[in-house]
Amino acid sequence: MPDPEDAAHAVATDRLILREPGRTDIPGLFALYADPRVWGPDPLSRHDTIEQTRRMVDNWCAAWRRDGLGMWIAHTADNTFVGAGGCFVRYGVAWNLGFRLLPRFWGQGYAQEISAAATTAARDLRADLPVTAYVLESNERSRRAVERVGLKLAWRGADAGNPDPSAVRLLYSDRQLAKEVVHALTEH
Repeated sequence: MPDPEDAAHAVATDRLILREPGRTDIPGLFALYADPRVWGPDPLSRHDTIEQTRRMVDNWCAAWRRDGLGMWIAHTADNTFVGAGGCFVRYGVAWNLGFRLLPRFWGQGYAQEISAAATTAARDLRADLPVTAYVLESNERSRRAVERVGLKLAWRGADAGNPDPSAVRLLYSDRQLAKEVVHALTEH
């Protein structure tokens, strides 16, 4: 059962209930982020310990307090956990769109549904900030999802810190990005 305070910023889409994360979500999120099918395309997102997941949820909650928006926990109307996704302000210069879904929900439009709700909420809060997304070039499924929400390729380069030295990171955006913004988003 979700924490009562998590319902404060809940959003309903056609098929999903999106709400703020809470401590009770940590076990399900750990299973999601520890699943090699989920982190395989992006090994930097792999969780080996539940403590990593706890820190991630703490960061997500901090984003909600700081930005008024962050990552949501996604459930179906019958309370089936689907995954997580949303937008948070990255480095003070842009909204960052992200999503992770349980494999059994891939290919059903859920990432698109979460992304559409997140980008709308981000633009309603701070339209002055671009909406961006980081995607590994090899992750065709995620590339298609961010392109469907209207983001365009803004930058392509090495994926810093990736154990695969040939990995290429793509930065998508809903608008032209100033060089300073690209630098802030790609040099960390």
